[in-house]
Amino acid sequence: MIRARRRVRPRFPRTLRIRLTAGLVLLLAVACTAVGVTTALALERFLVHRLDQQLAATGGRFAASLEHEDPPDADNQTDTRGQADGTFGARLMAGRVTQSAVVRGRTHIDVPLTAAEERALARVPHDGRGHDVRLSALGRYRVAAVPGDDGDVLVSGLPLHPVEETVHRLEALETIVFAIALAATGVAGAFWVRLSLRPLRRVAATATRVAELPLASGQVAMPAPVPDADPDTEVGQVGAALNRMIGHVGDALARRHASEERLRRFAADASHELRTPVATVRAHAELALRHHEPLPGDVRHALERIQSESERMSLLVDDLLLLARLDAGRPLAREPVDLCRMAIDAASDARAAGPGHRWLLDLPEEPVTITGDPHRLRQVLANLLTNARTHTPSGTRVTVRVREHGDGAEVLVSDDGPGVPEDLQESVFERFTRAGQGRARSDGGTGLGLAIVDAVVASHRGTVTLTSRPGRTDFRILLPRGTSDA
Repeated sequence: MIRARRRVRPRFPRTLRIRLTAGLVLLLAVACTAVGVTTALALERFLVHRLDQQLAATGGRFAASLEHEDPPDADNQTDTRGQADGTFGARLMAGRVTQSAVVRGRTHIDVPLTAAEERALARVPHDGRGHDVRLSALGRYRVAAVPGDDGDVLVSGLPLHPVEETVHRLEALETIVFAIALAATGVAGAFWVRLSLRPLRRVAATATRVAELPLASGQVAMPAPVPDADPDTEVGQVGAALNRMIGHVGDALARRHASEERLRRFAADASHELRTPVATVRAHAELALRHHEPLPGDVRHALERIQSESERMSLLVDDLLLLARLDAGRPLAREPVDLCRMAIDAASDARAAGPGHRWLLDLPEEPVTITGDPHRLRQVLANLLTNARTHTPSGTRVTVRVREHGDGAEVLVSDDGPGVPEDLQESVFERFTRAGQGRARSDGGTGLGLAIVDAVVASHRGTVTLTSRPGRTDFRILLPRGTSDA
């Protein structure tokens, strides 16, 4: 099967500087062309008019001298004819050419004419005005016809070759001059346009710096405003509008950052203050359950629920405290971590917690070691495996793979469960995001597990990504190797 080739359209320059320069040169080229054509036509008309004046001045003398069969003597030849070199003369009787000659120096030579040329000369009006005629033996001529004394017609002509040569020389000179002018205008115009668009380039550079800023979270230092924003120019108006927008965005980001900081401090303070009363409630519930005397069934059930919820609240408080510490930039431990050993331990714990799932390990022969916080990285793996166990049905295959990856390591946790819904994939690493539909919450999760994964990996200068479809879900973690003495 032969596929038709797609026609590739030529790409024209789109930058404003090139377009303005090209437009300037194009307009100048049109103006030069108009000037060249006008001057060439005017010069040609002027020279032809001079030929007509010369023809009128001759009055057909050379053509009239052709009536004599014997040429005059040598002494009178020049004075008799008195014509310029190349002057053409012809005598017509009853519409037929009887004699035709052309001046060459001090004498004249006969010129043979074709029947078509004789008819063309016969059609020339007898008004003494110039008309264009092409003679095969001589070229283009400007001829004028006047009636003779003997009922004949006298035709005199002058060559148009000097006129054409002069016009062509003017055209060549204008072409050279205009080409030099266009080249000089192109260079000077490009420099001038570049100089004039310098404020616009500063506006574009400032807008680019704003676009490259991480505006999603954290404190953002906005770039300096655009300098030289003259409101009397279009570029100045754009710069002033951009400066106002930068100011508004900076104020909004500062207010957002302040609100986030207050929220983080509140979460940290609340979590810290809740740890003691939650631990106290949990301890009293355990103490009451250990009472030596038998408890009524409803009382025991209530105490067991209090103990279960206090344990869950303790986990929630610990997770909130961890996120608060990570948000505050608290340094993590830095020591060698064997990811293969960590994957083995995490898979063993997951197998014990979820015996109905199939837990697989895909590890290299050599250990993969990085520098990081072993406790937090172990928590990352535990959270991912707990997530897979909680949100997939029994019998699902969960695989943990560890590999070298460039200058770091790759950890992949995949399962063949129902997958993460598309509307949830973009926010799965946000805090308090709870799964729905295919990954329904069934264990009272806090919605902080994957947020902790993202925060811990980011604090190790790594990345975590999710790709999911029905039958395949991958959580991919890339961690830099780091140095043990960092």
